[in-house]
Amino acid sequence: MTEICDVLVVGAGLAGLQCARELEAAGRGVLVWEASDDVGGRIRTDRIDGFLVDRGFQVLNPAYPAVRRWVDVEALALQPFGAGVRVRREDSLAVLAHPLREPRLVLKTLRSGILKPHDVAGLLRWAAPAYGRRRSHRGTDSPLREALDGAGCSGELRRVVDQFLAGVLLEDRGSTSNDFALQLARVFASGVPGLPHEGMQALPRQLAAALSSPVRTSTRVESIKPDGTALVVTAADTVVRAREVVVATDPVTAGGLTGSAVPAMKGVLTHWFAAGTAPSEANMICVDGRARPGGPLVNAAVISNAAPSYAPAGQHLIQTSALFGAGRPVPTDDEVRRHAGEIFGAPTSGWELVARQEVPHALPAQLPPLRQQPMVSPSGLIVCGDHRATASIEGALVSGHRAAQAILG
Repeated sequence: MTEICDVLVVGAGLAGLQCARELEAAGRGVLVWEASDDVGGRIRTDRIDGFLVDRGFQVLNPAYPAVRRWVDVEALALQPFGAGVRVRREDSLAVLAHPLREPRLVLKTLRSGILKPHDVAGLLRWAAPAYGRRRSHRGTDSPLREALDGAGCSGELRRVVDQFLAGVLLEDRGSTSNDFALQLARVFASGVPGLPHEGMQALPRQLAAALSSPVRTSTRVESIKPDGTALVVTAADTVVRAREVVVATDPVTAGGLTGSAVPAMKGVLTHWFAAGTAPSEANMICVDGRARPGGPLVNAAVISNAAPSYAPAGQHLIQTSALFGAGRPVPTDDEVRRHAGEIFGAPTSGWELVARQEVPHALPAQLPPLRQQPMVSPSGLIVCGDHRATASIEGALVSGHRAAQAILG
């Protein structure tokens, strides 16, 4: 039997769910199909032995304009990280904190030994455009590394910036669009990221709960074919005839269904460890700022210090992240554990592995110049996702909004 609907949205990640919500609000009949067993796309949370484990370390920044506009952040009960970063130096673990959001740490920040006047001046020159008038993106964008070099950002502070951004952008060659990095810098300065009480998947679940019809999971699309004025979409045992189809899948799947170009993808290897004693009392992300980092990690954090709901009572949850992908050696669990111990300056012999996650397609590459990709594919289908806008939660939501507005005309 063939179902009929106004719009079929293929994919229940943030972009697809936001698109579906807006179309329903405008009175359109919408169905949402999702190939996996739950909503969220690349945002998923597993519960393992009482721990909440996100698939890859992710955070939600409430300062994103799209989040402020379309997400009920209060309902997510966001648990914020500390506004700053802790840095492994050769002989100490220093702190660099936001002076307005963490005033009690201003003195420690000034005494960290990292803030050399010349290096701070270079960082401020680099960041200044993020707080000025909106850039045109016409010939002004460049790779991040070139922009930092041109601004004179150097020294130990530069190493900290490089390591922190490597964990955010999932690349350490400085190839990302500088305009995109500046957008992120402004958002990090404006808001403090956190984790929802029920894990990151609480975000897409909130969007899905607003739909009048539940998302149909475990439904993988096999083909999309035109038939007169409609499109016929088939899955293993289901056929839908729709006036419009929005492909809101991951970019690889979207390329196969629509003929769209597939961007290069960046991966991450995330380990989650349980410990009876926390290696640090800090609720900030930690990076290795040494001239020669002691291992593969771009960041580590005691998640339960910031988000107690992620661990059962009396236990602590620690995450570590390393870049993952072609041409990179895959670190062993022991290498990861050893480097984490160096970063925290604490023993790790009592840590137990909760989960080890290889996420090869965590983020699309965001190369300069920064620009939104076309929504209409070569086959005429509308495509949305963070790979069509910016590689972020913001980009996914905005892309879903654009797709809905395109259909509504």
